[in-house]
Amino acid sequence: MRKFLVVLDDSRECLNAMRFAAMRAAHSGGGVSVLSVIPPDEFNHWIGVGEIMRAEARERIEVHFEVFAKWMRDKQGVNPELVIREGEPMKEIMAQVMEDPEIGVLVLGAASDNKGPGPLVTALSRQAGTLPVPITIVPEDLSKERLEAIT
Repeated sequence: MRKFLVVLDDSRECLNAMRFAAMRAAHSGGGVSVLSVIPPDEFNHWIGVGEIMRAEARERIEVHFEVFAKWMRDKQGVNPELVIREGEPMKEIMAQVMEDPEIGVLVLGAASDNKGPGPLVTALSRQAGTLPVPITIVPEDLSKERLEAIT
């Protein structure tokens, strides 16, 4: 089964990327894999404190994921999977793409403010020609109706 890999983070543009991935998966018989990356610098504390912070970060991710997962299951009939990795986001995204042969498309949300589309979109679009999967970039301000029409 072809899966759409979408990155879960705290950005506003993440919402439309999630919607797009779920809708495309529902219309094409595919699946959704949701990747969240915990940066290593969050745990550069004493060992005990670092472990507590790691557990809290995972719990926040799982709660955030469950909001999207419920919508995907209830509205799109898609049961997404959650993957949590620790490390540098770019490296972990690429590692996930390389390790999971079912991933067919990487879906990213692009910010609509004047600061640019975001660091992941900027970095990955520069490497687009060398990636093993296509990238779909979903604008943050695309309406739900427009998303439905194009998926």
